[in-house]
Amino acid sequence: MNQIQRGLRFQQLHTTDSIFLMPNAWDAGSALMLASFGFPAIATTSAGVCFSLGFPDQEAAVSPEAMLERVGSVAAAIQLPVSADLQAGYGTHPEEVGSTIQRAIAAGVVGANIEDLSGNPSQPLFALDNATERIRAARRAADASGIPFVLTARTDAYLTGASQPFAEAVRRCNEYREAGADCLFIPGASDPESIKALVREIDGPLTVVMGLANSTLAGSAMTVPQLGALGVRRVTIGGSLARATYGLIRQAAAEMAGPGSFTFANQQIPQGELSRFFAEQRKV
Repeated sequence: MNQIQRGLRFQQLHTTDSIFLMPNAWDAGSALMLASFGFPAIATTSAGVCFSLGFPDQEAAVSPEAMLERVGSVAAAIQLPVSADLQAGYGTHPEEVGSTIQRAIAAGVVGANIEDLSGNPSQPLFALDNATERIRAARRAADASGIPFVLTARTDAYLTGASQPFAEAVRRCNEYREAGADCLFIPGASDPESIKALVREIDGPLTVVMGLANSTLAGSAMTVPQLGALGVRRVTIGGSLARATYGLIRQAAAEMAGPGSFTFANQQIPQGELSRFFAEQRKV
């Protein structure tokens, strides 16, 4: 599929009544492995990219150029629609967010999420008018590209200690929807009743994230079918798979540095098998 076809396919996934899982990759290898299991789309994870470059998951830690280079490598590696985690859009002003969307589309993606986390501890979320204008600018940039594009607006109302996170999330998501967001993303929604209520109150497809380490925030015990029954349209896993990978590295390092054993190697994919997998995926 070319980029237009991938974009149309990604849009279609959001306009049916069926839920879908979109796992998150951080490089070409992880994207190829995930894509081989038949998922309909792949997202990137800013956390995974940052960690793989040796930096914390902070927008200021990794340049937009470095992030978009990695995003582009994921999009180029697979034939599936790719949605980019662009954090807060690499800019406070709407014009900067629009420019980031343009560059992401040029890198090959057909979707992206923009969050409203400001980075300012005294005001963790962007003021609503500014946050809405940032989504509106992203929509204009996407439409001007001519590529079918799914714009996801993320609010961190649940993760930043808002006094009434449900009401704040609903208010913001509906404003973002009117500003041109195709999908709404609320990390931190914690239980079936809250998720069901969010689906009811928000005028647009809802994304939730599973796999956060703190299951009271993630609702990690819930399955994709259970979330679908609540009306959720899309599920992602954020940086959880990347964090699990680093968990294995730390476990292996502790084993080697401690008893000096190597049982971690029992979990590896054999060299020949892994080489054959990537050769087949890359057609080399």
